Parts: sequence; C-alpha cells; structure tokens
Amino acid sequence: MTLLVHKYGGTSVGSVERINAVADRVAATHAEGIKVVVVVSAMSGETNRLVSLSNEFSGAPDPAFKDVMLSTGEQVTIGALAIALQARGVKATPLCGWQVPIQTDTIAGKARINHIGTERMLAALEADEVVIVAGFQGVNDKNQITTLGRGGSDTTAVALAAALKADECQIYTDVDGVYTSDPRVVTDACRLDRITFEEMLELASQGSKVLQIRSVEFAGKYKVPLRVLSSFSDGPGTLITLDEGEDMEQPVVSGIAFNRDEAKLTVRGVPDVPGAAYKILGPVGEANIEVDMIVQNVGADNTTDFTFTVHRADFEKARDILTRTAEALGAKSVGGDDRIAKVSVVGVGMRSHSNIASRAFKALGEEGINILMISTSEIKISLVVEEKYLELAVRALHSTFGLQDGPTTE
Repeated sequence: MTLLVHKYGGTSVGSVERINAVADRVAATHAEGIKVVVVVSAMSGETNRLVSLSNEFSGAPDPAFKDVMLSTGEQVTIGALAIALQARGVKATPLCGWQVPIQTDTIAGKARINHIGTERMLAALEADEVVIVAGFQGVNDKNQITTLGRGGSDTTAVALAAALKADECQIYTDVDGVYTSDPRVVTDACRLDRITFEEMLELASQGSKVLQIRSVEFAGKYKVPLRVLSSFSDGPGTLITLDEGEDMEQPVVSGIAFNRDEAKLTVRGVPDVPGAAYKILGPVGEANIEVDMIVQNVGADNTTDFTFTVHRADFEKARDILTRTAEALGAKSVGGDDRIAKVSVVGVGMRSHSNIASRAFKALGEEGINILMISTSEIKISLVVEEKYLELAVRALHSTFGLQDGPTTE
C-alpha cells in the first residue's frame, strides 16, 4: 500500500477556502486507496502575529514560554482540516507534536528531533484514517512543548516520512516546483523536473526559499524522496532525490540562488599568529551567530585582514563583539557593510568542468559588477556583490549558463 506524507505551508492553509481545497486534495488521494499523513503549518501570518503578541508582554520573552504560544497556530490548523475532512466523509486523527510524540532536545525555539513514535500514527492509518500532524513542534524529555524554528514544518514532514518509511514526501507550497532561479527576478527561469539532494541543499543554503535547509539535510540523510508541488494548481512538480539520473553527463549548472540578507565584517591588521582566527570567530560563535563566507589575507607586515559574512540581522551584534575582540588582539580596526548580497551558481556537473568560475567572473565583469568575496565548493561558486547589483548579477549568470532553456550538459 502506498504511503504519502503531504505537507501544506501557511499560504496553502491561509483561509477557509484554502483549507477546504487542501481537504479536497487529501480526500481525493485517500479515495485512491493511498494512505496519507498530512503535516500542516499555521495559517499564513499567524506565527508572526503570535511572535508580536509575545513581545508585547516582554522585550525578551522566555524561549520556552514563547514556544508554548507559537505552537498554538498549528493546533488550529490540524483541527480545522480534520473538521473539513470529516465533512467529506473522511475519518481523520489530528495530532499535536507531543501527541505523536515527536521527541526533541531541550533547545527552545530551535529544537532538533531525536525520535518519533509511530505506533499511534500506524494504528490510525491501519483504521483507514488520515493522520494530520501539527508541524513545527515537538516535546522534550521534560514534557515541555518545543518548536523547531522557522520553516520547521518541512522538517516535521520529512522526519515523519523517514520514520514511517513513506514512499514519498510531497511538499505543497505556493510554487509549482524548484526553478533555475527565482521567477520574480528572472522572468525566463525554468522549472526543474528533478534535482539531487546535494544541489537542493546548496540552493537552499544559498538563499532559495522553496525548502528549509534542515528538511533537505534530513531527507538526504534518510533517503526520503521529496517532491515540491503547488497547492494551487496541478502538475508534476520537482523531484528531489539521491539518484542523479541516468544521464551520461550531469547538468553543468542547475540553478542560480541568491540571498539579500547578508552583511560582511572585516578585522584589519590582526597580528598573524597561530590561533588568531579562533580568537576572532570564537566569541561570535558563542553568541550563536552563524558565520558563512570567510576570507583571510596575509600582508607583508606580519598582520592579516580577516573578513567574513553573517546574517544581516546579526550585523550590529557581531560588530560589537568584534570591536571588543579587536582591541584585545591589538588589531588596527573593524569595518563592515550591511548592504551586500550573495549570488551562487550551483550544479553537480561543475565537478567535471573547469571553466565555470571564469565564465561567471566574465559575466559579472561585462556588467560592471565588482566581486567583493568568493567562495567555492565542488558544486557551488558563491559571489558577494553590492546589494544594488544583485538582480542584474542573477540575470547575467542565468543567461550566461543558458538556464532559460533549462539545465544543459553542454
């Protein structure tokens, strides 16, 4: 018997009309004899409303108490969908994270899943019921409600698919698949029929908003086939899989991702001694600030300039930490820029092609775009540019690699 996990995001359940449309889709799938587990997010805008509400009581609410508030958004949605399915003659079992249970660690607001109990879900499926699970939430070993962080419903869906050994995890969203770039920026972007976990992980980590990074990592680790589909229209979507397909040559470039929420910081004139990098980044990491690209330049005067990027929301906090660190290290100065952006070229076929970087550099040079930082991996080249040039850079790279006609093997 086929078992599918459906996941519906906030826009897909954003109104009574949309929840009824989801109920129609789920009921139709169930009628085909397919067992269905549905994971839902809070209705569109509800989590933001709850965050704002919590902040009205305190400028720094206890994360554990905040989790209790935020988890209520998904509870409303599972109840609403269960009622809608019942009206269609479909039996359903709505479950909050703690009822499954989805066992997590104790880190409030960013909890990670440790274990999923399947007994209750399997019993409901055996009774020919649709199981509806609240995404984004779980319970820790102290019996406290936890949340998985923004976008956590994707992770919930993939984790359930892995635990239940589902045939496929289908992520329904407001787009009909994964594109070669954001169609709002590149009008001739193409939908991909399939993409590897490796490529999708790079695209997600470099700014693509289609899937949450942790969900892609989870799917790759447990070999869960993922499919991105539109909840607003029918279509095959994009399959994300471990299998790279039967093509003799993989596409050189599969997509162009970008991220506007970047900022860079530079510590100049750092004494070039062992351990200097740790002394700079250690306090930043301890403040729970994630560092992305790192560049170090050693000068002739036995000092080094150390540059790295952080999320723009962490810019001021990181700069304050660096100012104190630089003084302790005897560095010359601290500088920063929170008006930068990152554009990334991604493709598994880059492993066997040596001229991708030079073509990317040439494309940006011809548009008069200066490259501020460069980072590479086997299947990715990331370039930091001034924010005002981001969309031009994305379009130039998309055109250079011929992605308007879909990925090519060249």
